[in-house]
Amino acid sequence: MIKHIVMWTLKDHAEGADKAANIQTFAAKLESCRGIVPGMHAFDVVTAATAGAELTADIALYSEFEDMAALQAYQTHPAHKAISPFVAAVRLTRNCLDFEA
Repeated sequence: MIKHIVMWTLKDHAEGADKAANIQTFAAKLESCRGIVPGMHAFDVVTAATAGAELTADIALYSEFEDMAALQAYQTHPAHKAISPFVAAVRLTRNCLDFEA
């Protein structure tokens, strides 16, 4: 099983919207990728929702894949590629960790 964890921080303003709006749009776009490839076993999109909490990310994705081939299929799938321009435009930072468990 391959676990794929990604966390992003977003710009305060991008694509004509503020961070809060872009977090919601980003989350919806990520959710559109749920189940797009065989071998995807988990897909959880989490947004920063606790006002006043010390946070180091605005949005995170936790996903599990049967193997590296399934993860690669996800990363190269047209639906995943379609959200990349928006993500690139609104993100400030991205951290990713893939590991086998």
